[in-house]
Amino acid sequence: MSLPPEKASELKQIIHSHLLKMDIHGKIREVLAETVRNDQGPAHQSLSEADFLRALQRRGIIDDVMKDLHFTKEVTTDAETRSPPKPATHFVDKTVTHLEKTNIDPSRRYLYLQVLGGKAFLEHLQEPEPLHGQVCSTFTLYLHFRNQRFRSKPVPCACEPALTEGFLLEIHRDGIGEGSKMVDVTTMLSMCDPVHLVLIRTDTSSETTLVSSYFLDWRTVLSSPSGKTCFAVELMGVGSECKVPAGVLTVSLELYPPLTETLSTDIISTQQSLERQRTAEKERLFLVYAKQWWREFLEIRPSHQSKMVKIFAQDENGVNRPVCSYVRVLRAGRMLESPRQAARFVSLLVHEKAPVVGGGGGKQEQWCTLMAFLCRGKGDCEDHATLLCSLLLGFGLDAYVCVGTKAKGTAHTWVLTRGTDGSITFWESLTAHRYLHRAIDPDAPPLAPQPKPSSPYRTVGCVFNHHTFLANCQPSDAVELCVFDFQNQSRWKAMSEEALKSVCAPGSTTSLAPLPPLCAPSLEPAAASNQLELEMRYLVSEHRKDLELATVWDDHLSYLLSSALSAYELERCTGVSCGNEEFQDAVRRAVPDGHTFKGFPIHFLHRNARRAFATCLRSPFCEEIVCCRGDHVRLAVRVRVFAYPENACAVWLMFACKYRSVL
Repeated sequence: MSLPPEKASELKQIIHSHLLKMDIHGKIREVLAETVRNDQGPAHQSLSEADFLRALQRRGIIDDVMKDLHFTKEVTTDAETRSPPKPATHFVDKTVTHLEKTNIDPSRRYLYLQVLGGKAFLEHLQEPEPLHGQVCSTFTLYLHFRNQRFRSKPVPCACEPALTEGFLLEIHRDGIGEGSKMVDVTTMLSMCDPVHLVLIRTDTSSETTLVSSYFLDWRTVLSSPSGKTCFAVELMGVGSECKVPAGVLTVSLELYPPLTETLSTDIISTQQSLERQRTAEKERLFLVYAKQWWREFLEIRPSHQSKMVKIFAQDENGVNRPVCSYVRVLRAGRMLESPRQAARFVSLLVHEKAPVVGGGGGKQEQWCTLMAFLCRGKGDCEDHATLLCSLLLGFGLDAYVCVGTKAKGTAHTWVLTRGTDGSITFWESLTAHRYLHRAIDPDAPPLAPQPKPSSPYRTVGCVFNHHTFLANCQPSDAVELCVFDFQNQSRWKAMSEEALKSVCAPGSTTSLAPLPPLCAPSLEPAAASNQLELEMRYLVSEHRKDLELATVWDDHLSYLLSSALSAYELERCTGVSCGNEEFQDAVRRAVPDGHTFKGFPIHFLHRNARRAFATCLRSPFCEEIVCCRGDHVRLAVRVRVFAYPENACAVWLMFACKYRSVL
């Protein structure tokens, strides 16, 4: 295969720099001296080039050179990555356990980011050294850069955690047809996309905690003559601890191939300063506009002061951002097939309110960036609602996030979609339930039939998506009386779309968090189901042994439970129940006359067998099955794990028993 002259010279440059790095000249001199010494004898002949090459091969020098021209890259599971290289415009989960060697494409520019270790994680100062094989809390580092996502191997939590990992990030050009061209230094200077680092702590019961979320500006490497730079990154805490250092990471950056020309540090700092000034000015102008808009809204009706109109929200780093910036059009590729499946996926991410230190009952304000929410795998209702709205927009629906209250006046957010026929549907992001909204007509005659409220929502103060913000200025903010006619300015006061675009559109400001792609599941559902089912069988047998009861399993009955579990998950995804008749018919055939059958299905969001079993035993129905006494008792258990993007799991578990009825 012939290469164009400029590609050939770049390839030569890469090879030359690697040979210099491994001190190839010194090694050749050693082998030459040794070969000459060995050949100084009575039958001495002149040393040929072939003899010398054989000597180099014998010493393994040539193998070392070839090895050094390869870089470790995480294996992807996507068939598309086997095709000719393209810019990284999608991401599939990369399994850190299976690594393969891959050549660097000499026509591309890469940023090799190495984490060389952590220190000063003072919260773990007293952490004991983990014993070999002992389960302990771990740190995992996640990265996102220009549509590429990576994660490190989990390492034990410590004051100085052994976070040593390398990530090869591709720096590709933007624009149609530009992706295959080598990025030059000027283009890289104008790339303000940061490397988003998210550090997650996972405790011994698999509970995750967000430790830090940091945006790294990598462009300092453009001024390094060697094309390599190393520095310390101070990670700050999150939420109420966003001003408190969490720890320090030592980071090394290196460009491949090295730059032929570098920039001065003054040029880089001037560029960064200009970007900060431009962002600050846009944010200042938007704030001035938002204040004016709010004053006008209050003048309409004094009661508007108490309405839940949320224009700004704090992220995990304590930065105030316009709420519209938390919603983006997000397409899930082939990982999610429909809006309802997207709602099911979002509902599988655990709901957890932001932690608060101390009492007082106040709710901690924290809307997470999408990357932090996905890496942690759990968040508050606002995180769920903004993700679901982003996915529904990706599926082409007219979707909005609603801010209001539900029963007992509790603050809540949910999603609304408008049909082309004017129909309004509410989507509860925490449960994937959908409610069709029908407004009550307050002017109707007293005896006229009125629709009954179908949703749990009580009031709505405002609605928004990625380019629209509307405040409810109807006389009542009660959901049951609300008319969602957004074009009617007497009912909804809109913000200027231009003003919102100036601070919320992708690339409008450098402070805007980049949108990460969703990551395909690395979990193998069949293997995970088998493993969990074996663990449940063991726990049931041990529990019955403590009660001095024998345990006999009916494998055929266990297998029959699969169709019921599959139907339950299908119903959660689509809202349509099917397959129940076949399941009931199969069970009737499997249970002989004069026998009784009992079954207990339950749903979990985790794969911890002991936690699941303890929860099951709290139900008297389940305990009755697990502790069943009688004649000819046969037990069955079936587990089905359904994997979704980001390794979110729907775990269905069913216990069953059959026994001879004795009067």
